Amino acid sequence: MKKIFLFIFSIAVCTLLFAQNNPAHFSFSTVRKNDSLVCFSVKAKLDTGFFLFSVKPQNSDDAFISQLNLDSNSAKYLTDTNVVQSSNIQFIKDDKTNSTFHGFNDTAYFLYPLKIKKQDSVIIKGSFSWLGKQHDEFPSGEESFEVTVAPQKASISGVAVAKAEPKNWLGFFWIGLVAGLIAVFLPCLYPLFPVTVTYFMHHYGSRKQGIKNAFFYSLCIILIYGIPTTALTLIFGNTTLYKISINPITNLLFFVIFILFAISFFGVFEITLPSSWSTRTDKLAGKKGYLGIFFMALTLVIVSFSCTGIVAGQLLSYLSSEGISAGPIAGMFGFGTGLALPFTLLALFPSLIHAMPKSGGWLNTVKVSFAFIELAMALKFLSNIDLIYHWRLLDREIFIALWIVISVLLGLYLLGKIKFVHDSDLKHISIVRLFFVIASFAFALYLLPGMWGAPLKALSGWIPPEYTQDFNLYNTTSTKNSLTNTTTAALAPQKFADKIAAPYGLKAYFDLNEGIAAAKILHKPIMLDFTGYSCANCRKMEAQVWSDPQVLKRINENFVLVSLYTDEPTELSADEKYTNAKAEKIETVGERNLDYEITRFGINSQPLYMFIDANQNVLSEIKYGYDPNIEKFIHHLDEVKAKFDTSSK
Repeated sequence: MKKIFLFIFSIAVCTLLFAQNNPAHFSFSTVRKNDSLVCFSVKAKLDTGFFLFSVKPQNSDDAFISQLNLDSNSAKYLTDTNVVQSSNIQFIKDDKTNSTFHGFNDTAYFLYPLKIKKQDSVIIKGSFSWLGKQHDEFPSGEESFEVTVAPQKASISGVAVAKAEPKNWLGFFWIGLVAGLIAVFLPCLYPLFPVTVTYFMHHYGSRKQGIKNAFFYSLCIILIYGIPTTALTLIFGNTTLYKISINPITNLLFFVIFILFAISFFGVFEITLPSSWSTRTDKLAGKKGYLGIFFMALTLVIVSFSCTGIVAGQLLSYLSSEGISAGPIAGMFGFGTGLALPFTLLALFPSLIHAMPKSGGWLNTVKVSFAFIELAMALKFLSNIDLIYHWRLLDREIFIALWIVISVLLGLYLLGKIKFVHDSDLKHISIVRLFFVIASFAFALYLLPGMWGAPLKALSGWIPPEYTQDFNLYNTTSTKNSLTNTTTAALAPQKFADKIAAPYGLKAYFDLNEGIAAAKILHKPIMLDFTGYSCANCRKMEAQVWSDPQVLKRINENFVLVSLYTDEPTELSADEKYTNAKAEKIETVGERNLDYEITRFGINSQPLYMFIDANQNVLSEIKYGYDPNIEKFIHHLDEVKAKFDTSSK
């Protein structure tokens, strides 16, 4: 026995030496086999020269094994100790210890049977303690995990029926299309349309061939914008663009880019891609056939980047932040379609070229006007960072004040009271310009009551939430009276309660375990609110639906509200970090909330409202997202509450 204790001590020392270079890489997942059997899988990819010990001891005194450790809630499901492991097991003799070790090289997997009923949803949490041999050393370590076993999908006549992700791709396509059509009128792109279409109609001889080539040219523009986004999603996963869009560094980068583009649009300097790019593609565009047409389209995209790039960037950031995997793809295809549509129309109806407004000073006015808009959008990205890190530097009233100033300055510019470098003299104001002046000043007046807390529901998705406003006259008694202030036995929210607040005085927990504990004490169902600091539709849903007195009353009295922010950057403690089923390291609170949403409910979308009981049984399979219909939401809340009351009897 002394030898064993000495050997175990040497293993502990080796663990410290190998902590910086983990020779084993693990992933954890579950697969439901039938109505009551779930297989928990541990897969290991092993570095060359590393030998991983088996989980099955050779005898009762065998201390050289790896081991699965489940927490108390998960261990009860492991009722069968018959572990299945990969067949590539090997035996090696160690002369120093006079022992024979059994284990694996290269790869290994272990399957643990769990007895979980088909209607149950269970979180399996624990760690896998691994031990192995590498040269003369015996490295060891522990990998934490947390995976969710979802209920068996409902079936009709034996055919599985899965809940599909909301089909919002068409809406995103239309958003992209509108953005593309707006970008058409920017000064670095607009003058190219009649020139390019005229080239196609005359250079290729027959009108039929010219139309065909113009169509192909338009298709190439669409693909140039759509394919990169699709490729990124397919290669790196559905959540890649979403994680990029909510990352504080990304938001800071967009803030800086938008400021630079705004200054450029004001005429201080010109932003262009390297001239060598456009020169090379322009030479390739001289080739005959469809290859030459493709490079003509690519040249257009590069040359017009100084205008279209910022619109495309804003569009991609907005669509990615919505959390729908199809959103950015559909939106960018729509954006390319919006840019390409004029080429198609002008090819079909060449006479429209003569009806188009001629290039002139109005194009520079459009460009400068976009500069003011870019300044306003830059503040949105800065606000996202401010909310994520809880700096409170750009609170709601400060944000609104800056937007009011920008809107007034835009109106003064359109009136000709402010002039920039490339502006021509304004002798009179056209009717179109006058309408834009009216719109700009009207927007500033609309914003003004927001300085004192007016809800500004139309802009709720763009401005900071109301809890960031220090002086709020609109936090009225009518809202407060709709909530009953009753003392309960449940503990008050602890985590993040000093940084985040639920809207309209609602009591919310920002940690799932705290919410579950409260639900057990109060005997109430849990309303899971998957949200985010940069989620525009989350704020719109709160302003347009939650603000209704009947909705507020139901949420406050009938549910325990748990708001889980998927972009909260707070780092998890060492024992809370884990590796999910996709072998992704989960290290922050936001990553854990997002992983829980995806693995538990099979969707990455914010807002998402799901309802569970204190045992995490799902009360409704409806994946309720953004929908401004108040009556529909009230009906859904009532249905969930009724189901909970029935199941609790």
